[in-house]
Formats: sequence, C-alpha cells, structure tokens
Amino acid sequence: MPPWTSSPSVSLPLPPPFSVPSSLQTHNSIVLWIDSLRSQARANSFQEAIATFIQMQASGVVPDNFAFPAVLKATTALQDLDLGKQIHASVVKLGYDSHSVTVSNTLLHMYARCGDDVRQVFKVFDRIPQRDQVSWNSMINALCKFQEWELALEAFRLMGLERIEPSSFTLVSVALACSNLNRHDGLRLGRQVHGYSLRVDDMKTFTNNSLMAMYAKLGRIEDAKVVFESFGNNDMVSWNTVISAFSQNDRFNEALEYFSFMVDEGLKPDGVTISSVLPACSHLELIDAGKEIHAYVFRNGDLLRNSYVASALVDMYCNCKQVVSGRRVFDTAVDRRLALWNAMLTGYTQNGFYTEAVLLFMNLMTVLGLLPNPTTMASVLPACVHCKAFADKEAMHGYVLKLGLGKDRYVQNALMDLYSRIGKIDNTKYMFHDMESKDMVSWNTMITGCVVCGYHEDALVLLHEMQIAGGKGAEEDRFDGKIEVSFKPNSVTLMTVLPGCAALAALTKGKEIHNYAIRNGLESDVAVGSALVDMYAKCGCLYMARRVFDRMPIRNVITWNVIIMAYGMHGEGEEALTLFENMVAEVKPNGVTFISVFAACSHSGMVDKGRELFHRMKNEHGLEPNGDHYACVVDLLGRAGRLDEACEIIDSMPSGLDKVGAWSSLLGACRVHQNVQLGEISAMKLLELEPNVASHYVLLSNIYSSAGLWEKANKVRKNMKETGVRKEPGCSWIESGEKVHKFLAGDTSHPQSEQLYGYLNDLFGRMKREGYVADTSCVLHNVDEQEKENLLCGHSERLAIAFGLLNTPPGTPIRVAKNLRVCNDCHSATKFISRIVDREIVVRDVRRFHHFKDGACTCRDYW
Repeated sequence: MPPWTSSPSVSLPLPPPFSVPSSLQTHNSIVLWIDSLRSQARANSFQEAIATFIQMQASGVVPDNFAFPAVLKATTALQDLDLGKQIHASVVKLGYDSHSVTVSNTLLHMYARCGDDVRQVFKVFDRIPQRDQVSWNSMINALCKFQEWELALEAFRLMGLERIEPSSFTLVSVALACSNLNRHDGLRLGRQVHGYSLRVDDMKTFTNNSLMAMYAKLGRIEDAKVVFESFGNNDMVSWNTVISAFSQNDRFNEALEYFSFMVDEGLKPDGVTISSVLPACSHLELIDAGKEIHAYVFRNGDLLRNSYVASALVDMYCNCKQVVSGRRVFDTAVDRRLALWNAMLTGYTQNGFYTEAVLLFMNLMTVLGLLPNPTTMASVLPACVHCKAFADKEAMHGYVLKLGLGKDRYVQNALMDLYSRIGKIDNTKYMFHDMESKDMVSWNTMITGCVVCGYHEDALVLLHEMQIAGGKGAEEDRFDGKIEVSFKPNSVTLMTVLPGCAALAALTKGKEIHNYAIRNGLESDVAVGSALVDMYAKCGCLYMARRVFDRMPIRNVITWNVIIMAYGMHGEGEEALTLFENMVAEVKPNGVTFISVFAACSHSGMVDKGRELFHRMKNEHGLEPNGDHYACVVDLLGRAGRLDEACEIIDSMPSGLDKVGAWSSLLGACRVHQNVQLGEISAMKLLELEPNVASHYVLLSNIYSSAGLWEKANKVRKNMKETGVRKEPGCSWIESGEKVHKFLAGDTSHPQSEQLYGYLNDLFGRMKREGYVADTSCVLHNVDEQEKENLLCGHSERLAIAFGLLNTPPGTPIRVAKNLRVCNDCHSATKFISRIVDREIVVRDVRRFHHFKDGACTCRDYW
C-alpha cells in the first residue's frame, strides 16, 4: 500500500461519500483510471482527483507519467506541500524523476507554487536528464517566485547556451526579473529582452503586457507607453497595465485620460481598472470624478464585493478630506480584508482623526482578531503619537517586537518618527544606526527627527552623510556639484531640511539646496517652494523669499501663510495685509493665516487693524477663533501698552479654550512695560496651568529684577530650582563658510573666544565715546554696575556679531539668529555697532527680525 494512504499528514483522505464509478470497479482498466484522474484535474475538481489517485493506488494500479502530472496539478492547486512531497517520493521510487521530463516539470511547478525553499526546486531541476523548454521556463518562473532575480537571469543565459529557444512565457518571467533589478541594470537587460521579442516577432499580448509592466516599474513610463501604442491588439490587461503604470509614476492626469480612452473603446472596467484609476482621483483630489467611478461600482454589483476596490474608494475619499464618506464605504464593504482596514487607518491618521484611528486599530485586534501587518503598524503609530488619550506611546514598540515586525524597515521608520515626536531623539538615533538597511524614508525620518527636536546642526550633517552613504541608486547630483553614488535627496528631504537652515540662519547652505532643487526640477513642487520661501525669510532675505513666491506655479494656503508671516516678522505689516487681501481672492484662509496676520499687525503696531480682522475672522471667513488667536490679540494689545484691554480679551474667551497662550502673551507684555501687579497675576495663572515651564518663572523674575525687587526675584529663582525647572540658555548662531557657529551666553568654548572678547572690549570703548550707555536693567543679577556691563558683553548675539565682523569681508551683511528675545541693551548696542563698523547687521530673535543699519533698526524700537 502506498505510504500516503495511512500517513496522518495527508491533507485529503478518501471521503466516505465518494465512490469510484462502477465502470472502473468492473473493468479495473488502467486507461479509465488515468482518464478519470486527468479529466477531474482539467475540470479543477482537485479533491476528487486526489481521491481517485488514492483509490487507484489502493486498487493496485501503478501511476505512470500521465497520472503523476494530473495529481501534482491538483496538489499544487490545493497548496498541499506535504502531499506533494509524498507523491514526489513515489515518483523517485518509480524512477520517473529521471526518465520523464513531463513529470519532473510538474514537480518543479509544484515546489515553486507550494514550497518555501528554493533548494527543493534546484534538486528537482538538477535530476532532469533532458531538459526541455518547459523545464527551463518552470525553473526561471520558480526563481522569480522566490525573488531570486539574478539567478533567474542566469538561468535564462544557461538556457540559451543549451540552445533551447525561449518562449513567450520565458520572456514574461525574464521581464519580471529585469524589473526588480536596480534601474541601470534592469533597463540594460530589459531592453535586450524587448529587442529579442521584436527580432523573433513575438507579438503576443501577454508578452507586451509584461514589457509594459517592466518599463513602468523601472520608471520608464514613456517606453511603456510606446509599447502600448505600437501594439494593436491590447486587451483588458494591457489597458490596466498602462493605467496602473501612469498612476504608480505620479502621472495621474494621463491615468484618467487613458481610462477615458478605454471606456471609449467599449471595454468594461474591472476591479483592477478601478483600483488603478482611483488613486489618480485621490492624488488630484478630483472628488467629483471619484464619485462618478463610485457610482459605476454601485451599478456593477460584482465590484461592490471587491476588497481592493473598496480600499481604493476609502483612500480616495480620505485623500479628498471626506473621511465620513470613506468610513461609510468601509462600513458597507462586504469583504473587509486587512488592506481595507489599513486604508481606513491611514485615512484617519492623515486627516488628524487620531483617536478614531487608535479605536479602529483596537477594534481590528480585539473584535476581529486580525494580526496587523507592517502597513497597519506604520499607519497607526503616528496616530498613537498624536492621540492625547493614548498615554503609553512607547509600549507600541514592545507590541511591534511581539508581532515579529521589529526588523521591518517600514515599521522601523514609523517607530523612529514616534520617538522623535515625543522628544526621545537618542532612541531615534539608536534605531537609525541599528538598521540593517536604510531607504530614502529612513534618512528623511531621521533628518525630520533632528529638526523636530531642535538639533538643526545634526540635520545638516545627516544630509551630507546621506549623499555619500552609498545607496543603491546610480550616480547622483550632490548639493556641492560633485557626482557620487548615493541616496538622492527628494522633495521630502528638501522640505524637511530647509527649516533647519532657517533655524540656524544658514543662508549659504539654503542657497545650495535651492540650486539643487532647480537642477533637479524640484523647485516647482509646492511644498519645496513653500519651504524655500520660509528659509529665505527666516535667513533675513525677504527679497529672495518674495522672488521665490512670485515664481511658484502653484501656491497653496501654506505658501500664502509663509509669505504673510515673513513680511510680518520683518515689520512690513502693510505689505502683509496687502498679501492677505490677495490671498483671499485666490485661496481660502485657515486658522494659521490669521495667526500670521495678527502677528504682522502686532510687530507693526497696527492695533486697530488687527482687532478689525479678529472680528472679520468669524463674520466673513467662517472661522471660529481658538486659544492661539486670542493669544495673538492679547499680544497685539499688550505690545501697544493697552494691558487693561488685553485683560478684557482674556476674560471674554469662551470657556473650554486653552488660555495658556493668552496669559503668556500678557506676562510678556508686563515684562516690556514693567507692570508688576498684572505680571504677578499672569504668572500665578500660568504656574497653575503649567508649573514646569521655565519661561513663566524667568519672565516673572525679570519683572521683579527690572523693578529692583531683588528679594522677590531671588525667591522666584529659588522656587524654580526647587521644582527642577531649568531656564533655556541664550543661544545664537552665525554661518561662516561651510559651518554654522554656535554661541551661548558667556561662552568661552569657541576657539576664537579670547579674540572675540578682546574685540568686544575695544568696541565697547568706541561705543561709549559715541554716546552709548549700557542699560544694566537687563542684567537680572544683583551685582555692581561694572559687573553688569561685563555680563552684557557676554550675551550670545554679541559674541556672534563679533565673530561675523572678524571673519567676513568688510561690507558683508552679518546675519545672526537667536533663540530668545533680544534684550533692550543688546538692541541698543547693535545699533551703535552697525554705525561704527558701517555694516548691515540682521538679527532674528524668537519673535521677529531686526535690520540694523547706520545706527537704526527697522523695528523702530517696537518689538
């Protein structure tokens, strides 16, 4: 009796109800047994075929080279590897593995489809004495299935050496292998395959479809388009391939255009078509076109049951900001596979529905018991970061490890982002350096993490390291013009690193990045363009910011917000308001727009205009003011010295709004106008709400110190020390050559420190002779006047200015960025310095720009 009839591992034992036809029992004819087995396999009656094979063996009939291929086909279709191995043992026992190429070819196919070890395929292949075309095709196809692309192409080469003619099936597999190589090698070999198909006049539709798919995957969409248009016998797969190619290569308008052509040809779109064209509607935010396609799905009931179509519809609605409609599609879907859950999770996260995303994720695990895959985790991790109700964010890392996804690069990138967003940049760096292989997203995530956590210098260093990291790409263009094998910075890289240049006032590096964007066609990207406008503005080059803005082909609400904020920071309030009026005619303003407008009014002393816009915000634009808007109006009134009105604004705030920003603005105004009583009230409110924020203590202490109330000031500092709150030290940056130099208050760590302090002392003497008198009220320590003057000389912005004067050519503007507000004395001193050394000095503090020239400042002493 054959071994598999009694083995407990047999997947399909003989079913009791099944009986062999009486003709077989009566005649016991081998021919009838084999014919019945083969006809059942051809009819896809796989369970019956296996049952017939088992009874045939039980009846003493020995399988032959016709029976084995039939039963192996059934075994392969049912994915029963254990049974397949038992049949393989019988094949070997009867010698068919070395005598029948047909049986061996079927075994090859079975191991390719059911197996998990490519070595099994090699063992079968090596025992075939006389390999034919099917043998080589099966081998090449198996290697592609196991993603052994180079070995598949090597097998194709050996096939040629044995003078076996490739068939269309061979070319399909080889084209697939080429599409999975690096772009350079894939195109070189893929074009050879294409050339061969033309030489042998292979005009089969599926060959051309595979060539189109190959070109599309290698980024050669025009070549895919040529193949499609030069072939007159395109079928549904051809149309789906070319539409998918356009969508996957971000040529969404053409995807929609060819979809229209396809419908005009009389072809009826299927699930693949719909799943390929909906992403085009999604990325172009063409909600009306997407709804028309959704209506077509409704009219064709089979498509309603297609999980891929449902996933594409959810993605389309969520990308078009219609999350409720996306959820409706999700809830009514018949076949809710994991991909559909992932689409809904991603939609929630991308639209800021973080709590809903976390709840959906929990429902996925607890109610349905589905195991998350890498896409699931990469979608829910950002939601966990931003969901305030989800406290134990780091626990998600442990859950990822339990799922066995800790080494998945997609998930690692999401975890790196999580740690950066909660301020644990060391964990992010550890994960980044521990990754076995990094992709473009890994580098962009690490750079973003550094920027988010304020490590701007590290972000620029990482940018340099990324370009020389030796990625899998071809030779690439670096910012400095050199050519190396590297990861090529993309639009995400640029929009991520440009804020780092802005924070450090690294204008030279920012210009290098701008040049790179122009050379690589990235300047027209709206996100890159907006980041460039922001960078130039924050580096003090308002002219260049406006120039980039005016040249942008597409401007969104972010672009307008950035340019309005830019003019506001530079004290150009009138122009900021003009831009706002221009914006309203082109783009609908959002909440951030009004924060930018209020800030512009505040820096330019346009109090009444700011209050007018505050009322127009809701009445004309339908935007309800939030806590940040009220804080801006309080700042607007406070800077102008209208402290009582500022208090009234706070009192009028609707219940439920966060008042921290408003009280903080009022406290800052009390510091400027030295209002001790109101400052104490503001500080008390803030310390109740945020007892661990250093700036609240510092501002109150400054108010007391300026008023000479040293005992109260010392008490505040003592409380601050006892609660473990530390003041952020004053820090300034200045760019020189390829490096950004950083200075702290009282810093002596810089290599030129001795020279800098000596230069400042000499400059101090010249300033005194010009009429400068130190404002020692800015020193918040109870020491003598001389010591106060010495402390003022050590402020970080003065050290940075001195460094710039000593290390740049005469006449060159000095550009300095500071993390705190410029003190009154440094502001006064810099005006004197600009006149004495005949230099323009641009200082950006935490709130605005100060352009010092010829002894005056553009802020007109209002800041």
